[in-house]
Amino acid sequence: MKLNMILSASGWRKVFAESGNEQDSTASITNDDYNIAITAADTFLEYLINKTEQDTPVIAIGMDTRPTGPKIADAMVRILLAKNAVIQYLGVTAAPEIMAYAKKLDGFIYISASHNPIGHNGIKFGLNDGGVLNAQENAILTEEFKKRIANEDYLASIKYLTDNCSTSKVREIESEFKSSKHNALKAYHEFMNETITGEKDVNRQNQFFSTLLQANTEKPVGIVCDFNGSARTVSIDREYFAQHKINFYTINDKPGQIVHEIIPEAENLVYVAQEMEKLHHEGHDEVILGYMPDCDGDRGNIVYWDETAKKAVILKAQEVFSLSVLAELSYSIWQNRDNKDFRPAVAVNCPTSMRIEEIAHALGAEVFRAEVGEANVVNLAREKREQGYTVRILGEGSNGGTITYPSSVRDPLNTIFALVKLLSMKNDGLFELWCKALRIQYKRDFTLNDIIKTLPVYTTTGVSEPCAILHIKNTDHADLKRKFQKHFEEEWNEKKDFLKKEYNIYSYEAVITNGTKETCGITDYSLSKKGGLKIVFKDQNFNPVAFMWMRGSGTEPVFRIMCDVKGDCRFLERMLIEWETSLLQKADK
Repeated sequence: MKLNMILSASGWRKVFAESGNEQDSTASITNDDYNIAITAADTFLEYLINKTEQDTPVIAIGMDTRPTGPKIADAMVRILLAKNAVIQYLGVTAAPEIMAYAKKLDGFIYISASHNPIGHNGIKFGLNDGGVLNAQENAILTEEFKKRIANEDYLASIKYLTDNCSTSKVREIESEFKSSKHNALKAYHEFMNETITGEKDVNRQNQFFSTLLQANTEKPVGIVCDFNGSARTVSIDREYFAQHKINFYTINDKPGQIVHEIIPEAENLVYVAQEMEKLHHEGHDEVILGYMPDCDGDRGNIVYWDETAKKAVILKAQEVFSLSVLAELSYSIWQNRDNKDFRPAVAVNCPTSMRIEEIAHALGAEVFRAEVGEANVVNLAREKREQGYTVRILGEGSNGGTITYPSSVRDPLNTIFALVKLLSMKNDGLFELWCKALRIQYKRDFTLNDIIKTLPVYTTTGVSEPCAILHIKNTDHADLKRKFQKHFEEEWNEKKDFLKKEYNIYSYEAVITNGTKETCGITDYSLSKKGGLKIVFKDQNFNPVAFMWMRGSGTEPVFRIMCDVKGDCRFLERMLIEWETSLLQKADK
């Protein structure tokens, strides 16, 4: 059969809606997609058997709230039962939840297309290390899957097994759902305690939360969530905020109640902003933060209450990540203040704004960059920990995704609690530590608005802006970048005097990222292949002042670009993004 599916380390994705329409909310899938589901599950089972050297590995299966999820899950459960796997079926579950639970098992299969439109769906695989398979392991799984899906005899054999799977066995798995879900929620709750506090010891966790509870009692905190029918509707959010005496308000809080686009970018955060303003109008002045997760609940961007403007303000993804880095890096320094061997660091993806370097360097930390892809950043952080660095905070600033160690996946609760810590720890706290690093006056009665004003100012292309997405015909990205280089070098010679005079840009350096490796000073842009390519522009002192970046998406049929400029300089950012677009269009002819 013909396979029309994107197979990347971040997930295998396609439109599963039977009609082929990405906006179709049907629950039906085609026979070909049914075959994809059972082949994927069977391929992973054999991979897991070889990896664990167990004949009957224990696998968690869960899904987000997309309509096609149950059909895909049912197919996978049947083939795994036919092959004698032990299944922990969780039904609808948030991505961080199933990954936390799988740490106690052998592996997991998660059915989701993350932030993609409702007709899409996909599959993520992982072991018991708390995250998805890395690029190398995913490549092994992918190659075997492609061989099998092209083998008609194989497809006929597993279709026979699936069709003849005992219905009583399926019902037994379904009847154990509540128990499995309870265990998953418990595991996630306990793991969240460890992640937020950075402490394994339960007594030390309780001490931290007691301090936080006292601060929240003195000055109550309110949070609003637009669940948008996501998997987080049935996760720990409500219970967790209640336990820590944080007032929690929700909208669109029924599973599958997806009332607007799924991606948590500015155009979809207006609903939580409106709810925050409504609550303030009704007298709920403690409401200071809001969030909206994507469908699988591993990402959530932020809205905050601006007490000066008296309105809810949507933070840009790069600002969200910057605040998370400031909070968790400061917290890591606060925790390790008596550790002489402490080497703080941050791991980010290639297009994360350069403001992260400014924040990190002010706090005495290093920044390391990987190719786009959550697995790449997670694996880079692991490599740096093995080299003796403490990497508590990592993520993809370009989409606002915060990963807090020991977690290996983005989580909106980590983002929210990073900000709560930043706001609540007042005595020798995190913001005071930051002010000392900047050598600016600290005032105890500060707000999030005050913190935001201290962040380095950068002008950055938003990931969901129309200009950030190009449709490129040339699928050979090495060839495309080779041609881009030719046009760029020609036009640099034409523009360099203007750039020097108007914007203090004197030189440039090409940087590429492939997996966890960043290579600077590249003279052959094609070496980046399908990885990231960045042109870093520098001033007369060789300090970076701007960059343009590009990479073909691994999960969508698009080519992503963006620019980042030091300072409040929208004109230069627009000029660079238009120049980059023009160069790529020429290279694509």
